Amino acid sequence: MRAAMLIAFVVAAIAASAPAGAADDAGSTPASKAAAADAAKAPAPPPSVTVIGARDAHGILGREVRSAANEDMGRIVDVIVDREGAVRAAVIDFGGFLGVGSRKIVVDWNALHFGSVSSKSDSITLELTKQQVTAAPEYKEDTPLIVLGAAGSLQRWEFDH
Repeated sequence: MRAAMLIAFVVAAIAASAPAGAADDAGSTPASKAAAADAAKAPAPPPSVTVIGARDAHGILGREVRSAANEDMGRIVDVIVDREGAVRAAVIDFGGFLGVGSRKIVVDWNALHFGSVSSKSDSITLELTKQQVTAAPEYKEDTPLIVLGAAGSLQRWEFDH
């Protein structure tokens, strides 16, 4: 008798939930249900893969920067990109001794030359003199950037005030 009551209770519960499910499905068609089920089962497409040779690309953060006259210009500590993701400038930690007295300046990306960066010990060349970089204003986050560039290499950079 207990089994019969349990079965009757389960059947009543299923019957009671059927109208609610039917109301939820009123706007759905069998085709849209099938498409949703197929989409849920379909595996995500594989990501694209690009292979870059070890000698063809290297990270630059922390990389030493030198002038054309082989003067120490500091190290690259950040890269500045615009809203479209295009690289516009590099932030260089310039001056000081062992991090004391240094300041950050921003240089135009086109003023940097990456000709000999086949290993981490190679430096990047900056197309500016030490005197020009010393005179550059300090970089401060969340303020308009003043970008130091080689003669004729800068382009106007629009920004919101």
